[in-house]
Amino acid sequence: MSSAAPTAPDAAPEQAFRLAGRVKSRPRATRLLAAVSRHRADLLVALICVMLAGWLTHGLWPDPSGRILALNPEDQTLYEWFLAVDARALLGDFNLLTDRLNAPDGVNLMANTSVIALGIVFAPVTLLLGAPVTFALLAAANLAGTAVAWYLLFHRTLRTRRFAAALGGGLCGFGPGMVSQTNSHLHMTAQWLVPVIVWLVVRLLRAADPGPVAPDETGRTRPAGPDRRRMFTSAAGLAAAVTVQVFIGEEVLFLAAVTLLVMAIGYAVVDRDLARRALPGFAGGLAIAAGLALLVLGYPLWFQFAGPQGVADGMFTPAYFSADLSSWWTVSPLSVAGSTESARLTTGPAEYNTFLGWPLLLVAVVCAIWVGRRRLVFACVVAGLVMGALSLGPEVVLGGTKTALPGPYALIGGLPVVDGALPMRFALALLPIVATLLVLAVDRALRSTGRARRLVPLAVGAALLPIFPTPLPTAERPAVPEFISGGHWRQCVRPGGVLVPVPLPTPKEPWPMRWPTAANAAFGLPEGFFIGPYGRGGTAAMGTYKQPTSALLADVARRGDQPAIGDEQRRQAARDADFWGASCVALTDDAPHADSLRATLEQLYGPATRLADAWIWRV
Repeated sequence: MSSAAPTAPDAAPEQAFRLAGRVKSRPRATRLLAAVSRHRADLLVALICVMLAGWLTHGLWPDPSGRILALNPEDQTLYEWFLAVDARALLGDFNLLTDRLNAPDGVNLMANTSVIALGIVFAPVTLLLGAPVTFALLAAANLAGTAVAWYLLFHRTLRTRRFAAALGGGLCGFGPGMVSQTNSHLHMTAQWLVPVIVWLVVRLLRAADPGPVAPDETGRTRPAGPDRRRMFTSAAGLAAAVTVQVFIGEEVLFLAAVTLLVMAIGYAVVDRDLARRALPGFAGGLAIAAGLALLVLGYPLWFQFAGPQGVADGMFTPAYFSADLSSWWTVSPLSVAGSTESARLTTGPAEYNTFLGWPLLLVAVVCAIWVGRRRLVFACVVAGLVMGALSLGPEVVLGGTKTALPGPYALIGGLPVVDGALPMRFALALLPIVATLLVLAVDRALRSTGRARRLVPLAVGAALLPIFPTPLPTAERPAVPEFISGGHWRQCVRPGGVLVPVPLPTPKEPWPMRWPTAANAAFGLPEGFFIGPYGRGGTAAMGTYKQPTSALLADVARRGDQPAIGDEQRRQAARDADFWGASCVALTDDAPHADSLRATLEQLYGPATRLADAWIWRV
């Protein structure tokens, strides 16, 4: 007789289910471990890129709300406001014409570099932790993401060794232009979709190529047909990637499109058979991609150029934003071998786009020659020369001196869309172009058995070392007034209403825009820092006209003098408050010449009310 206790009737099925669950979980865990093991090299590259990006931006991380990029604080203030406005989409309070700035006219978000897609994706972070945290995350993530994306393209599509691909991806993600643009230009550093677009274009080309004519089993020759299913999926994917990139940064998409066009022409010149075979299907696939993208982008693009507060032209002068020819062989001040003296060769610390240094240029030329007569090398060289030449702008400048020699950009300047891109930013295309040449050379060397196996990687490493980036300079910034951070603003302006900070924000001094940013854009401001149709004849301009009262208050804030205030000034102040749709005027203790401003405001609007660390006037 068995001494075991009898088993309940339902126990056996329950034990069976538990055993089956353990059996199923083990293969799942095994598959996960196997996937990690299989991709451990890729994960290591990604980890290194994330660590490098974090190190370069580490100055923001102790306190994102209390730290700022010292070389371009104005644009960081603007982008944090963009992120706060974009995050309103998660609350169902979002429109392409936002009323949270430039009251009452508003701001056309499509006409500004408002990184809508990034702002919506990171909306939970913004709403929970604040826009400065989102900005710091994106500043690092764009660098690391771009580097990893190019690494995967080089390794998976070009079938190069991982070491070679990692060098190329590192140059694409952490090159001088990318690091300098990280000084608050989120729309320019978010380039991680560009390798995806390139991969989809290559995939479409391969699917459209029916292959060379070859004899079949009957002895007759006929080409294999294009892979129509693969063509359609490539076109659909390309449409999706282009659509998302438009809502991240149109300028990056434009530069990528121009570069790919030049490369395609160069490729077709050296491989006419491929061009003849694949052109019909390839062109058809691109047409499908364009059609699908326009289904989504048609209205936003119309809104950008012809909608309310839209602009149809660029506002920046090409002659001013042109690359100095001598900057190409100069090392960026933000690189380990750079010098602050070279900063004079560009317009500002966010535009070191051409500063590749002579060692890298020299090694890139040698690598292009050594790799040999490959179609891709020829296309890269042609595209590099064209994009580099266009970066020089309408007139060549050498060492800060105009040479009176016309630049190639003069041939395309003034064309639609072209004037929206700064000439010097055409040079950003040289990072992936030069990286491709280096990757091909290092990969060939690693597959060889001669002296080149060591010499080429050493030469490439030596050329990259001088431009290795240094951490971005940061500085402290004052805390947002307790009037805002403590939510006291709700006592004088309803959510969605207009609050008038004194002095009002301008493109050069946008600091009051931090107020609505800290409140997740729950209220609006008059005037501010944005692009709108306030130039001559409705052309694009930075900011808007100042109303008489805001001009008067700005003068007091600048000089500290108290102007004579009469009935006309008081009537004008009432008209301006009515024009803005303002609920409240606020002056905080940290405003410049706060005592003079308060005295002036009391003459304009009457006695003030103290609320936290602010004086307010309900208007």
